[in-house]
Amino acid sequence: MKLDLLYEVDVPKPWDGLHLLEQRRGEQRAYAEAHEQIRFADRFGFSCVWMVEHHFREGRSHCPAPEVWIGALSQATRNLRLGFGVTLLPFAFTHPARVAEKVATADVLSGGRVEWGTGRSTPMEQSAFGVDRARSREQWREAIEMIVAMWERERFSWSSDTFGEFPERVVTPKPFQDPHPPCWVAASSDDTATVAGEHGLGLLSLSILKPVESLAKQIEQYREAITRAKPLTRVVNNRVAAYTLVHCADSMEQAERNRIWESVWWWYKHLAEFTIEWEFPNMEPEEVEQIFPLLKPQLEGEVPVEHFDPADMIVVGDPERVIEKMKRYVDIGVDQLICYVQFGTIPHEAVMRSIELLGTCVIPELERYAAARR
Repeated sequence: MKLDLLYEVDVPKPWDGLHLLEQRRGEQRAYAEAHEQIRFADRFGFSCVWMVEHHFREGRSHCPAPEVWIGALSQATRNLRLGFGVTLLPFAFTHPARVAEKVATADVLSGGRVEWGTGRSTPMEQSAFGVDRARSREQWREAIEMIVAMWERERFSWSSDTFGEFPERVVTPKPFQDPHPPCWVAASSDDTATVAGEHGLGLLSLSILKPVESLAKQIEQYREAITRAKPLTRVVNNRVAAYTLVHCADSMEQAERNRIWESVWWWYKHLAEFTIEWEFPNMEPEEVEQIFPLLKPQLEGEVPVEHFDPADMIVVGDPERVIEKMKRYVDIGVDQLICYVQFGTIPHEAVMRSIELLGTCVIPELERYAAARR
């Protein structure tokens, strides 16, 4: 099992949304720290860094332009693969030709290190961009077919009832990787995991604080589906990547001094408050019902931080403790564990030390364990 990193560029308040100077300073500091952390991680054997595409999410995710990040990181790193986590493909977000252009350009600049994640986003973002939610999966699938065709054909044209007409054009550049970067799909439900398998795409399991047992069932579903895959692309990607909050310190006491529980509490509380304020008004009643159990503790004023750790839904502790927790992810078949390390109010220096400990102590041991298990 490989270790990856994920960046959303958290900018926790106390900046007041009305005071733009504080917001700007917070964002600038978070971007500078993230850049330093990723360059540092490039030395230590991490497999990939994933940069998200989220819009209008103050506090938790100030990262709407992963292509800009990846362009910068292509010149600042040498070893890390660079993941779009993800490109939003329903047509109202971005024209498929623009996705083809920016992903291929990043692949050329990085010398073939791009991983291409795809997704449909959430109701709040979809409604702002005018996405037809009922047809978003259909558009996502067609956009992948179009983008891959743009990369593989010298001249490209397209006609369909869903998209409409695209006149013959030469789409440039072509990706560095031949025929193109591996394609993934973000999945927060078992249904999407099955779709990923059936299309021969890598599974980016981005479920919120999913118990390991539930993740194991999702992976089993995905593995079964990929045995009957009708691949959307010529690059069949049968890997599973799952993310969780990760903080490694020299001791558990040091992790607590690094404000780990405060940061986990902030992350969950902010996610719940954001969902209630921004997502619920854009959701159907049945969707609200599905997500409500995750938010009920927040509404009742009791965020169950103490349950996340023993259940290994988050990975926190000294290297020995972190290794034992991560072994559970190896055992259920995760190929890449995506470590969300820059969250909440954990100090920059503590994140740097966490990256160093993961690279020097955890990655070598996990590689030995995974090799022996598989």
